Amino acid sequence: MKKSVFIGIGIGVLMLSAWSWRGWLGHKVDYNTEVKPILNKHCMGCHGGVKKAGDVSFLFEHEMLEPGKSGKIPVVRGNAEASEMIRRIESKDPDERMPKNGVPLTDEEVSILKKWINEGAEWKQHWSYTRIEKPEVPSAGNIWNLYGLLDAGNSKWAKNEIDHFVLDRLKKEDLSPSPEADRATLIRRVSLDITGLPPTQKEVTDFEKDKSANAYEKVVDRLLQSPAYGERWTSMWMDLARYADTKGYESDGGRTMWRYRDYVVKSFNEDKPFDKFTIEQLAGDLIPGDKDGFPTRENIIATGFHRNTMTNNEGGTDDEEFRTAALIDRVNTTWEVWQGTTFGCVQCHSHPYDPIRHEDYYKYMAFFNNTRDEDVWDEWPKMRFYKGEDSAKVERVKQWISAHDSKLTGEFAQFMHVMEPKINAHNFEKGDQSTVLLISYYGVKDKGNARIPKVDLSGAGQLVMNVSTGAENAVLSFHLDKIDGPLLAKVAVPKRDTVVVAPIPAVNGSHDVFLKLSSPTKPEDWVRITWLAFQKLLPGAGEKDYVKIVEDYASVLSKYPESMPVLWEGKKDFARKTQVFVRGNWMVKGAEVKADVPKLLAPIPKEYSRDRLGLAKWMVNRDNALTSRVIVNRFWEQLFGRGIVETVEDFGSQGSEPTHRELLDWLAVSFMEDYQWSVKKLLKEIVMSATYRQSSKTDQERIEKDPYNIWISRGPRVRLSAEQVRDQALACSGLLSKKMYGPSVMPPQPDKIWQSPYSGEKWVLSEGEDRYRRGVYTYWKRTAPYPSMTTFDAPSREFCQSRRILTNTPLQALVTLNDPVYLEAAQNLATKMLKSGKTPDQQLKEGYRLLTYQPIEEKSLKVLVKVYNEALQAYKRKPGEVDSILVYRKERSPELAALTVSANVLLNLDNVVTKE
Repeated sequence: MKKSVFIGIGIGVLMLSAWSWRGWLGHKVDYNTEVKPILNKHCMGCHGGVKKAGDVSFLFEHEMLEPGKSGKIPVVRGNAEASEMIRRIESKDPDERMPKNGVPLTDEEVSILKKWINEGAEWKQHWSYTRIEKPEVPSAGNIWNLYGLLDAGNSKWAKNEIDHFVLDRLKKEDLSPSPEADRATLIRRVSLDITGLPPTQKEVTDFEKDKSANAYEKVVDRLLQSPAYGERWTSMWMDLARYADTKGYESDGGRTMWRYRDYVVKSFNEDKPFDKFTIEQLAGDLIPGDKDGFPTRENIIATGFHRNTMTNNEGGTDDEEFRTAALIDRVNTTWEVWQGTTFGCVQCHSHPYDPIRHEDYYKYMAFFNNTRDEDVWDEWPKMRFYKGEDSAKVERVKQWISAHDSKLTGEFAQFMHVMEPKINAHNFEKGDQSTVLLISYYGVKDKGNARIPKVDLSGAGQLVMNVSTGAENAVLSFHLDKIDGPLLAKVAVPKRDTVVVAPIPAVNGSHDVFLKLSSPTKPEDWVRITWLAFQKLLPGAGEKDYVKIVEDYASVLSKYPESMPVLWEGKKDFARKTQVFVRGNWMVKGAEVKADVPKLLAPIPKEYSRDRLGLAKWMVNRDNALTSRVIVNRFWEQLFGRGIVETVEDFGSQGSEPTHRELLDWLAVSFMEDYQWSVKKLLKEIVMSATYRQSSKTDQERIEKDPYNIWISRGPRVRLSAEQVRDQALACSGLLSKKMYGPSVMPPQPDKIWQSPYSGEKWVLSEGEDRYRRGVYTYWKRTAPYPSMTTFDAPSREFCQSRRILTNTPLQALVTLNDPVYLEAAQNLATKMLKSGKTPDQQLKEGYRLLTYQPIEEKSLKVLVKVYNEALQAYKRKPGEVDSILVYRKERSPELAALTVSANVLLNLDNVVTKE
């Protein structure tokens, strides 16, 4: 067939496109895009997960086909006239008409519902929950491409598959892409996006001079290998992980969690596959480890993700209540981060808009319900990091056990490193002369007692206990089954807080254990028990050095090495049963449930364990429809300022529709299959696209047709994040430290921000380069976050936050003009400007170029010169004021002071705190 014939066919089809494609092809009503929005808008409030008025619901397919309380069927497939829903919608009787007391449906909405029912009322799963199949790239096999009918300029514009999806959408919206941004703008954009830092002047100059075809790709590859890359993306992840250096709630005391933050930085920098990154954080403690079977240190640290939940240390609180609050937070956070679904409402009732049942919440909760944390003051379990002689003792104990009974090595190594399993003393049932001490501990006086219920003593050979007192000659005795039952052990209570190890006789089965105290010398002094454990006997009893090994074992357990809260799974007697909370009330328990995922999504493969490890593997299984879509969308939102699905936290039927659904699915499949979950490869694919490289400049046509740039007809223009605003100021002024990792730092902040009446903790200003570290290393107190960051929309991190809602307030200008960090940056920048030119004009031009890599416009320069001259005259009139502005420099002059004021103005400019 000749080319002219194809052209003729093409013209004919193009003419047909002027008519309605729907009418020509015989459009069938789509449930997800046309019917579901109507039901959610008008019906679900009374006939959904929260309410089932008249026993009618439209949340699940089978429910809409079943008779309601009246005996009539809401939807009769194939017959709209026989459907009670339609009859009620069209009824003229105000007592029958639906929606009751609501806005009536429009004629178009009624028509859609009728047509849908007459066509068979086909029910579909919401698009985001269906299996992802890789879409065909629009350009592939396109007849217009093959025969040159596309605009030649646009066809050459595309640089990878992303661009073909975007271009296809732009054509439908009668838009065209924007030209590529100039090189200085582009390198600043991609540097800020990939590393969170601006490029150096040399990097900009080198890129502008590099005329090779892969000049831009070389820049991207260099940035992806930069250590700063991991720090930039960790800042994003910290919001999701609700990372903080404090426990939260009222007292908000300190918590050592920085190792988790460092784990995230290292994971991003080494491009750890995202599926592995996911599994480690959700279930690192369940991943088999070294020859002892103990998980690797890295994997245990990774579980800090879900130990970032808050702990309530206020006196009088119920530990189980706040353990449950942390548990609920873990469930909701997991769904928001990886599944992009508003799961929290299912805690109280079935989801109002998506087919997720109330009991599904608690089946999912069962995966997390066995973690050993119990909202205790010391935040057990913790990973303990031994050093020096203590570390040597740990190794000696392990070597001894391996030599005498290697099967026990892992068990004792586990206890020395995470001190689990153990019974926390707040679980004792208190008897006479006993109470709670310091929120979480058991206290007992002379002749006092307590019961420890249902302890499995099978195989146990020793009692290990953390105990202390100020009393003299106090003795604790432990008895089997009753308070005067057979003696298990007698322990002389030490005066100082320590761990004691006492042998016990062999006993089988579960028993109640009673303890009682004899302290006649000082009967009014409290004995404090923190925890205890019934363990197998250390092997090698009776041999030479055995007593020394037991002493070493007790010694390391008595120490308080640096440690961090981690997840640890409770098994056997420490496993909990999970019950439905009736209407979400944790105190009203319903039916018991077993761990499972909602039927909305693909089932967990049978070979996966029904614990957090199995759940984590399922989360990144190829058949799970949501995870890759959600994660890809999250990274896209970070680059473009808006996700392909704008509601990054909600992919359900009430969330935003994707602007480029096929592109999202193509990226999601590519992320899993082609890139093997490599975040660096995903990011490179996106930033290499012509779509990303577009200029952000706009025109009247684009403003009218695409005011919010949802069709991506131009490049992104987004305000920098709180961390980036600060890091950029330090970087451009030459102050930024490249030091990585370690405990969080306390850079300058305004006085009297912190109020810590319980602990007396204070903001101790970091010295040396620590005061110039990147924002990701700043100490984060939940009740008083670093003020300049909260002003620029950083969250408190009490809960997971998927996206920061950008604001524009005068407070932000006050921060950049007055905060001590920005004042010091302005002084350092002014010093650089002073050396770069002989006249104020030259110096101000250079300052603007150092921040934006662009020449300053003449009218803007005039404004800056005016600012400079007015400041200079003021400082010349009052020389004493120079010291008040130049507090961080030894040099003193009115000229430097005036230039500092000008530099401060530059740091506050819109195009400095914005990514063009």
